[in-house]
Amino acid sequence: MDKSAIRRHMALGVAVLTASGLLSLAGPGTGSAEAAALCSGRKVRTLPFSTGSVQIYKKRGYVCAVTLRERQGTRTYMSVSVRAWRARPAVNKGLFKHHAGPVTVHAGHRRVLIKGTVGSDSASSGWIRL
Repeated sequence: MDKSAIRRHMALGVAVLTASGLLSLAGPGTGSAEAAALCSGRKVRTLPFSTGSVQIYKKRGYVCAVTLRERQGTRTYMSVSVRAWRARPAVNKGLFKHHAGPVTVHAGHRRVLIKGTVGSDSASSGWIRL
C-alpha cells in the first residue's frame, strides 16, 4: 500500500472509533457518564433505589446532584433536590425521560439533605456532611 492509502485507512479507523464512542455515550444506560457531564467536581456518593439513582458531586463547597432513571422510556415523574442546612432547597421536578437536574447549592461545610424520585420510588440521604 502507498502512504495515501494507509492514511485513508487510518482516518476511516479513527472516524469509526470516534462515532462508536459518541454512540455509546448517547445510548441508554449511560448512568455515571451522563451525570458527570451534567455536574462538575468529584463524585462523592450514589443513592441507589429500584427505579434509578441519585449521583452526588462536590467541588469547592458546591454540591450538585442528578437523579438518573434506571430504564429510559416514556416521560415519567422525576425529581431531585439538594438542601443545605438552614437554607431553601434547590429542586428540579417534572416529567422527564432521562434525568432530573442537575441542581447545585453552595453548602460550604454545612450538612446537606439530598432527595431523588423516579416514578413511585425514591431515595434520601438524610442530613449528611460531604
